[in-house]
Amino acid sequence: MDNNRRVYESFHDIPFSNQYSYGSQQQSDMHFSRTEIIHLLISVAVLTIAFSFAFVPIRSSEWNITSFLSVLPQSFLAIFTAFVCHELAHKYMGQKYGFRSEFRMFPQGLLLALVLGVLAGIVFAAPGAVQIYGSPGKREYGHISVAGPLTNIGIAIISMGASFVFSGLIASIAFFIGYINTFLALFNLLPFGPLDGRKVMSWRFDIWLIVFISAIALFGVFLTAF
Repeated sequence: MDNNRRVYESFHDIPFSNQYSYGSQQQSDMHFSRTEIIHLLISVAVLTIAFSFAFVPIRSSEWNITSFLSVLPQSFLAIFTAFVCHELAHKYMGQKYGFRSEFRMFPQGLLLALVLGVLAGIVFAAPGAVQIYGSPGKREYGHISVAGPLTNIGIAIISMGASFVFSGLIASIAFFIGYINTFLALFNLLPFGPLDGRKVMSWRFDIWLIVFISAIALFGVFLTAF
C-alpha cells in the first residue's frame, strides 16, 4: 500500500494544478477560474439591475426606461466597490495564505434580490460568497474574514473625502458609494450566523470590537451628513 496516497473527502479539495499549495506557502497574486468569473459577472449583473429598480421602483409613477437606464451606472459603481471589492479582499487573503479561494454565487439569493428590487424597490440578499477550500487556522480565518469589511471601510473613507473635495454629481456619487460600503461593512460585522463578524470575533474579540465600532461611527457620520 502506498503510504503517501492522499484521500480527498471533497471534489473541491483536489489540487488541479501546481499553482495552489493549499496552505503550504503564500501566494502573491490572485488566480481566477472560468467558473468563478462567470459567477461574479452574473452576480454583478443581477445586483446592478436590482439596485437600479430600488432607485426607481417599477411601482413609482416616475418609472420609465430612461430613468431606469440613467441609474444603471451608479448602481454598477455601488455594486462593484461594495460587493466585488469585499469578496475580492476575502479571496486575496485566502490565496495569500495558500488556500484555493473562489467566489460562488447563490442563485436563490440573487433571485430574491431581483424579485425584491423589481417588486418592492429594496435590495436584500445573499448573492454568494468566497469559498475557502482547505483548513485555515483561527488566525488565518480571522484575517480572511476581516479583510472584506476593512476594504469597505477603506473605500468609504476615501469616498467621503472625495465627496468633500468635489461637488455636484461627482460628490453625490462618491457619497453614495461611501454610504453603501459603510452599510455593507457594518452588516457583515454583525456577530451572527455565517457573517464575517462572528468569525472575526472567534479569532480576536478586541479586533472585532475596534472594527465594529469604527464601522458604526462611520455609518453615523454618513447618516448625519444626509
